[in-house]
Amino acid sequence: MDYRSSRAGALLRGLSLVCSVGVLFVIFSSAAAEPFQCNSSGTCDALVDYVLPNSTTLSRIQTLFNVKNLTSILGANNLPLSTPPQRTFPANQTVKIPFPCICTKGATGKSNKLPIYTVVPNDGLYHIAAEVFSGLATFQQIQAANNISNANLIYVGQKLWIPLPCSCDQVDGQMVVHYGYAVPARSSVDGIAQQYNTTADVLLRLNGLASPNDLKAGAILDVPLKACASMVSNTSLDYPLLVPNGTYTLTATNCVKCNCDAANNWTLNCEPSQTKSSVWSSCPSMQCQGTDNLYLGNTTSSSCSRSTCAYAGYYNNRTISTTTALDSTCPASDNNSSAMSMQGSWKRNLWLFVLVQVLVLCVWI
Repeated sequence: MDYRSSRAGALLRGLSLVCSVGVLFVIFSSAAAEPFQCNSSGTCDALVDYVLPNSTTLSRIQTLFNVKNLTSILGANNLPLSTPPQRTFPANQTVKIPFPCICTKGATGKSNKLPIYTVVPNDGLYHIAAEVFSGLATFQQIQAANNISNANLIYVGQKLWIPLPCSCDQVDGQMVVHYGYAVPARSSVDGIAQQYNTTADVLLRLNGLASPNDLKAGAILDVPLKACASMVSNTSLDYPLLVPNGTYTLTATNCVKCNCDAANNWTLNCEPSQTKSSVWSSCPSMQCQGTDNLYLGNTTSSSCSRSTCAYAGYYNNRTISTTTALDSTCPASDNNSSAMSMQGSWKRNLWLFVLVQVLVLCVWI
């Protein structure tokens, strides 16, 4: 046996194995997950689009989805706190619905036993799913969630749990608010990604889409919403306080209003809500400790720095915690970032070169 031929054959067989494993790795690593999949168990807050089937009021929407506080809907849609419950919205307008989500590892996330719908005369599961709730759940999903053996047999007064789609998973190691986005006609994956500060690749992966061409109008797309960074302690009753861009929330028994604006460097901005507490007789002091005597939401500036009295959480003993957040306002040098960018570019080019060489060898084999 020719030693060189033997070595060459072994090398070729080894490369063939590497190519096969590499192909399998690409196939399995790119396999898309099911939409609203839960890779861990837990509860969280979620959002979903409700496309109004007819003209209706905020009060009726709140009742239909069993939303405890109207302010939750107002905050999710960035409507003024003064908006009355009788405010009417026209048919086909989209309203974001906040709701509690429950995740079970290895399953699809669902709204946590809400909303509960009461069957009225002439109702059917298909009508409830497609028309009352605008396709947020299929009639088969409602049937399964309520252990109904015959989809054609429901009775007036029956209470039905409507399982809204959701997830509590982190996305690429980051805590997010999962938003069930009702896809309008003539939408694109790139356009949705740009609108909601994510990437097309993330949307494709989360929603099990092999290609942007698989996006369908009317589908409920899992869109992960980045939340503003906050100073809330992990011992606070509202931790983690996740407020997405363009929304606000009332917290600390309604004493504090926090809003998120990406233009504010993705930093959560909190201030006294000027509304009555839902639990306490009155809202406690929200003063930051220090020489500036700042109160929640107040800011003071000096040379190259800015101090803000930030919200840090609340507790059952009628305490609202605050802390002073310091920000640098001087321009930073770009030298380090440029060096890091060049280093990252060099590494990417090296990996690309290696990948091309392996693929060439695979084709040759």
